[in-house]
Amino acid sequence: MSAKKSTGKKKEQQEKKSEKIIKEEMKEKEEKLLRTIADFQNYQKRMEKEIKIQVDETKKKYLTELIDLYDLLKIAFNDKKPKDGLKLMINNINNFFEKEQIKFIECVGKKFDHNLHHAVTTINKNDCEDDTIIEEIKKGYMFNEKLLRPSQVIVVKNEKK
Repeated sequence: MSAKKSTGKKKEQQEKKSEKIIKEEMKEKEEKLLRTIADFQNYQKRMEKEIKIQVDETKKKYLTELIDLYDLLKIAFNDKKPKDGLKLMINNINNFFEKEQIKFIECVGKKFDHNLHHAVTTINKNDCEDDTIIEEIKKGYMFNEKLLRPSQVIVVKNEKK
């Protein structure tokens, strides 16, 4: 019977040791998890701050350009020959577009493309090819090869078809 008791005590001691080891491992993993969570939260805060800084810098860049255009518009308004001031302003806007890779969509005389154009109306005509753009109502723009604003156009429908 004493052999059974000593075996039982050994087993009990081993179980307590195992429990202690498991608790220590769980505590280590919990601490590691909490550190990882804290690191992630710090990373999130850092990224939010960096994104805000980038957004503010982008706004600052475009607002500065807008202020320059506003100043030119005021000069043109007060100019005795406002046409010269307006030409200067248009040139500055064109330079800004070029710098920012904004391009006009050339469309008059071209085939209608629903990806680039918005048909405001159609006109029936026999002397033009079907789906040809004959007039541009509002200019369309591309930004980095992506559509920024479609051209608003008038398209020909050939009646003979």
